[in-house]
Amino acid sequence: MILKIALLQLLPGNSRNEQLEIGKRACKKAKAIGAHIALFPEMWSDGYYIPQNQTELDKLLISADSEFVCEFQALASQLNMAIGITFLEKHEPKPLNSIILFDRHGKEILHYAKVHTCDFDAEKMLCPGSGFYTADLDIDGG
Repeated sequence: MILKIALLQLLPGNSRNEQLEIGKRACKKAKAIGAHIALFPEMWSDGYYIPQNQTELDKLLISADSEFVCEFQALASQLNMAIGITFLEKHEPKPLNSIILFDRHGKEILHYAKVHTCDFDAEKMLCPGSGFYTADLDIDGG
């Protein structure tokens, strides 16, 4: 079997709702051309925008069970395709640069936060993740 991965290189929109719609269209296109997995660019939920003002940053934070993330979980099941959705995750003491990988049934397989963040640029507003992980992924073999 040949594993087909769609690395979604997308231009961000102007709002989280626009990100959602652009992302859903991209996943549907990826499935139509035979992808088993669709992976989003880093921090897709906000187009990798990291405000240096805490109040502005707080407005962009979402949780792992947010409507945005859950829409992609449902889409994975609907399309029978794994989806790795990236987002600026609400977390204390600082937000995380996260990805959740859903299998083709919409089951959460992996939840990872970027470990290597820098403390001298925009990412100084983020907290690093705590480890590296692997997981078994059920993909459609046909």
